[in-house]
Amino acid sequence: MRLPNMSQPFLLAPIAECPPVPPSAQVRLAVLGARGVGKSAMIVRFLTKRFIGDYEPNTGSLYSRMVHLEGDHVAVQIQDTPGCIQVQEDCVQVPDSLSRCVKWAEGFLLVYSITDYSSYQSVQPLYQHIRKVHPDARTPIIIVGNKADLLHARQVQAKEGLQLANELGSLFLEISTSDDSQGVCDVFQYLCKEVSKLQHASSTDRRRSSIIPRPKSPNMQDLKRRFKQALSSKVK
Repeated sequence: MRLPNMSQPFLLAPIAECPPVPPSAQVRLAVLGARGVGKSAMIVRFLTKRFIGDYEPNTGSLYSRMVHLEGDHVAVQIQDTPGCIQVQEDCVQVPDSLSRCVKWAEGFLLVYSITDYSSYQSVQPLYQHIRKVHPDARTPIIIVGNKADLLHARQVQAKEGLQLANELGSLFLEISTSDDSQGVCDVFQYLCKEVSKLQHASSTDRRRSSIIPRPKSPNMQDLKRRFKQALSSKVK
């Protein structure tokens, strides 16, 4: 399953720090994956269109920006997460800081490197952890195979990523953060749209549940029947 084609240009420059906005007006995203898969590079590529290849080990940065999405200004918060998860027998050990991030976020990118099979193996346990925290199947999760330009070092085939995404009911895309800024933008753009739709649906459900149902109109035939019964009992 692949992302729909994004025909609209995604405008990202200039990018300003996001001013304080109510939580309901924010789109909260988290980028998760093993160490060295390119999570920080993806986020910076999305926000600035620049590619930076080397980063200090990430301790968990929060990026807050106002971006232009399909004619609207959207406040987007993106949590970059450290690659400190451990996978043992399909069970992922998630630090408390990462668990708090999962609870906070509304949409997720699960990133692995096509040059690192162990990073691919961490995707499914991470996905299962997210679903435990967010059992609503509508919570959007996209699986991303990064570093698609390093074909000579490939350890994970594209069909393996696609098969895993199909099994989990998620979307899948292979990208090269270094070579293709549009592919990175498409991933984040689609995720922002899905979160926005989910927010709108949730607010609509809350409004519906807050409406006091109108009392049903009395059934005139039933009233007549009861009135006749009352009269006949008095006559007796």
